[in-house]
Amino acid sequence: MTTNSVNLEQLPGEIAGHLLDIGAVSLRPHEPFTWTSGIKSPIYCDNRLTMSYPAIRDMIAEGFAAIIRRQFPECEAVAGIATGGIPHAAWVAHKLGIPMLYVRDKAKGHGKTNQIEGHFKPGQKVVMIEDLISTGGSSLKAAVAVREAGCSVQGVIAIFTYQFAHAELAFEAEKIPLYTLSDYTALIQRALSQGMIREQDVELLQSWRNDPQSFGL
Repeated sequence: MTTNSVNLEQLPGEIAGHLLDIGAVSLRPHEPFTWTSGIKSPIYCDNRLTMSYPAIRDMIAEGFAAIIRRQFPECEAVAGIATGGIPHAAWVAHKLGIPMLYVRDKAKGHGKTNQIEGHFKPGQKVVMIEDLISTGGSSLKAAVAVREAGCSVQGVIAIFTYQFAHAELAFEAEKIPLYTLSDYTALIQRALSQGMIREQDVELLQSWRNDPQSFGL
């Protein structure tokens, strides 16, 4: 694996700025969005938009590659978690020159009934790639499927996380390391510096992360 010039310490703010600039993340502390679960949320995140911006998707791929080189130097394959993680896994695998897999949320109901696509072998060291961490449930489900298929899951890396405490605890319980390029804290700081939110909005936004069930009630 070769080295690159990505500064992982500066990346959270840079990625947050790009997500805000292209509308992949929107903040509405006083007009919250409603999630499918019914939860009121001051943030909406659609990181799939990054696919349409070559410079941004390349920065994301370089960031993922840098994390793998630093934290998972023995990585032998990357696995994209359907659907948002799949294209990013392809770009990272290409940069690192290693195999790529992808993982569905459940096995196909026809053909070979695969849940994991791509060639893998028992004991192969795999890093999972995701676009967004909310509760962590879907990411961990995919990681466990890869582990149960006989691979060694080294960790999960994602573009962005809401930093919910219960998600972090879920990863700890499964003993699966989690790394992200950016997070909710960096996003709020960047939005404030760009004048997209006001100083008095910060406490409201932080309260949602601490207790999303009570926001907007």
